Amino acid sequence: MAKMEIKNLHVSVGEAEILKGLDLTVYQGEVHAIMGPNGSGKSTLAYALAGHPSYEITEGSVTLMDQDLLDLGADERAQLGLFLAFQYPVAIPGVSLANFLRTAINSRRKADDPEDKGIPIPEFRKLLKEKMDLLKMDHSFAGRYLNEGFSGGEKKRAEILQMAALQPSFAILDETDSGLDIDALRTVSEGVNALSGPDLGVVVITHYQRILDYIKPDFVHIMYAGRIVESGGPEMALLLEEQGYDWIREKHGIKA
Repeated sequence: MAKMEIKNLHVSVGEAEILKGLDLTVYQGEVHAIMGPNGSGKSTLAYALAGHPSYEITEGSVTLMDQDLLDLGADERAQLGLFLAFQYPVAIPGVSLANFLRTAINSRRKADDPEDKGIPIPEFRKLLKEKMDLLKMDHSFAGRYLNEGFSGGEKKRAEILQMAALQPSFAILDETDSGLDIDALRTVSEGVNALSGPDLGVVVITHYQRILDYIKPDFVHIMYAGRIVESGGPEMALLLEEQGYDWIREKHGIKA
């Protein structure tokens, strides 16, 4: 079974080391949740894996589908099958969501076959309608400029639509629940659940247990001071909800 394997990952931003020896293995078909307080390195992990140039990997290794991820550029990582749903998606005025998705799909197809001429428009329209119906989205959504004037919930739904259309092997959801009301949270979670399956590994990064009421994780990891310090099942999230992080600091001798 294909996997994403992270070993002893150290990541710095400027002069500050944020990740300090992180280990994590995710197989396709699994859902992992990563929880932790502000500053623990959760978003740093997401951006480093995606290839953001401001995040310098100084030590460790990451393999995806048995390939060395760290030797690849951000576009090559996406083409290999890694997807990142942003916490704060940016707006791109003048570019419709449909055109953005078609360009992204064609880029991935061309990476697989340099002679590929791109997805035919009728095939793309059919695909897009199928994915929007799966996510219970109005078809007019596709004609809007990407994230311009979108509500917080609409931005996150657009991210999940991108994931549905691109069909990645592994998806990282960086605080997708941030800024969502309960209805939007439920809608986005239902979309993620609809896409889950044996060919998709998911990492949900979150502060709160509430999204895990809808997206059921197989594993929950607690991140603190740049590394994963505890791992367990879904009950781990409930324990955090009840007790906070004080017991983590005490157990591992971490200064507040």
